[in-house]
Amino acid sequence: MVTFLAGGTGTPKLLDGASAVFDPADTTVVGNTGDDVELGGLLICPDVDTVLFHGGGVLDTDRWWGIEDDTTETNAELHRLADAAGLADGPRYLDDETQVGGRNIARWRRFSGVAEFMEIGDKDRAVHLTRTSLLDEGNSLTEVTRTLGDAFGLSVDLVPMSDDPVASIVHTDEGEMHFQEFWVAERAAPAVDDVEFRGAEDAEATSETLSALTDPVVVGPSNPVTSIGPMLALDGVEEALNETPVVAVSPFVEDEVFSGPAAKLMEATGYEASTAGVADAYPFADAFVLDDGDGTDLNRPTVQTDTKMDSRADAERVARAVREAFAEVEVA
Repeated sequence: MVTFLAGGTGTPKLLDGASAVFDPADTTVVGNTGDDVELGGLLICPDVDTVLFHGGGVLDTDRWWGIEDDTTETNAELHRLADAAGLADGPRYLDDETQVGGRNIARWRRFSGVAEFMEIGDKDRAVHLTRTSLLDEGNSLTEVTRTLGDAFGLSVDLVPMSDDPVASIVHTDEGEMHFQEFWVAERAAPAVDDVEFRGAEDAEATSETLSALTDPVVVGPSNPVTSIGPMLALDGVEEALNETPVVAVSPFVEDEVFSGPAAKLMEATGYEASTAGVADAYPFADAFVLDDGDGTDLNRPTVQTDTKMDSRADAERVARAVREAFAEVEVA
């Protein structure tokens, strides 16, 4: 049995090769929901959906977002209508009262669908429509995620970290922004002062998540702040990680990050933007997988390999290094 903590693109890439090393039937994937967003009334779970679509063999792996060869007619028409009506383009965050009204799971992350700032494909939209409708029928996000996993033929058990709302809010020099606004609309350009996981103090990790954390855990090469941070903000998660073997794959090669805004966000939250900073952020990690070119001394067991993952063979190589690192922990 093994559990992967998944966010962004790093861990889904790793999962592509992990099935050759870890039995999918004995694998649980806990998805980050801190960067979920409600757009035009539909709940979108980007990190969960990347695993869902990749496991279902339909992910657009050029963008690592959405469904391959999806059409975008609805998105295009939304922008045409907004332009014709003279409506301002860009993220349209709803007012404070609306943020906490209605569907509880969407609070603090609710945007208008006018000229939607995230390009949602037509098949992709059908997934969000199904998810939102099943939630409105009274199902939990965990139940809905497993239902969608069945629909996409997932071989692993994919569960969200919580059935409660947690919103990753980036505090910038231009004001507060939901992470998706910061990353998708603003391209991570604003200066960052801090990152807040709004609602985490009241949210609960699901029983499915806490149960999965009793198995050995792999923290994939995801953004430590906005992909893994929301999970760690939940009561009981870090405590559980302290009690089980944990191997983390660094998303850095010394001080060079593979992709995304991890370096900027780590510095804003008080961590060095480097492999050493990742180790500081993960005190519960018993061992690390580092790139061959990473000479960081972590004073913890490390296994080194080429951690760049451009193919399934690359991902399998990294997954084997993870398994080797677990053996180092057992020996220690």
